[in-house]
Amino acid sequence: MAEITAASVKELRERTGAGMMDCKKALAENNGEMEASVDWLRAKGLAAAAKKSGRTAAEGLVGVAVSGTRGAVVEVNSETDFVAKNEQFQEFVREVSQLALQTGGDVEALKGAAYPGGGTVEEKLTNNIATIGENQSLRRAALLEVAEGAVVSYVHNAVAPNMGKIGVLVALEGSAPAETLNALGKQLAMHIAAANPLALHADELDAELLERERAIANEKAKESGKPANIVEKMVEGAIAKFKKESALLSQLFVMDNKTPVSDVVSQAGKDAGAPVHLKAFIRFQLGEGIEKAQSDFAAEVAAASGVPQPVA
Repeated sequence: MAEITAASVKELRERTGAGMMDCKKALAENNGEMEASVDWLRAKGLAAAAKKSGRTAAEGLVGVAVSGTRGAVVEVNSETDFVAKNEQFQEFVREVSQLALQTGGDVEALKGAAYPGGGTVEEKLTNNIATIGENQSLRRAALLEVAEGAVVSYVHNAVAPNMGKIGVLVALEGSAPAETLNALGKQLAMHIAAANPLALHADELDAELLERERAIANEKAKESGKPANIVEKMVEGAIAKFKKESALLSQLFVMDNKTPVSDVVSQAGKDAGAPVHLKAFIRFQLGEGIEKAQSDFAAEVAAASGVPQPVA
């Protein structure tokens, strides 16, 4: 059996919001495997939802840039939030966001791009690390473009113009007036920042993710003690609900919490007298998916729970 450490208990608590003893039990039941323990807690109703992608696990900034019908978003990480407030760091994010309009989502191409003032982006980043005194990395980039219409950006928790903790791009196609597209795009981007959709359409949701949700729903339904045919219907209902709540076009618009986003887009086109098509979106949240470094709080957890810590 794998050793259950205070650090693993702490991580599971942070990701699920479950109690300490429930987290210990989940890890023990699943041989210390983190993902299996998250699912176990969810199946038992001890965690509201998986929080892996929603938690900020690194510092730095997400930057956006828009030019005409093209928009780019980048994530540049730092070790501390203090560096994110540094003007030198912010200037780098600002310039790299603009360069990404040309290089697109290829991070290696972006690193090799010429940086204003001389050298490459990667060389400038290396210089920043040396002068600021903290490790930094250009983690990812993405580009959206339409032939006709608009790409609209939004930054949530902005610390400076066009950079903050969450960056969103929305691509709208159509011949509607620019003011219509920009206003709609801004509202949709704010919705995306808040609701965190996983795909544009339900049929675009990751198959592995759906299978995982199905397994969790099946475990929950079985614990109801109902007949197999009812359990099957409960599972299908849960999956249908998950798809509806996870796909942008079927989500309820956060502005009124009753109108599907697809209807909001359709109505905007009718009001403008020209069809509007929501082509795509991108949402970057700072640090999502990056494992956090463990803090000294692990020792406090160990003292309170009796969980042994591994000897270094």
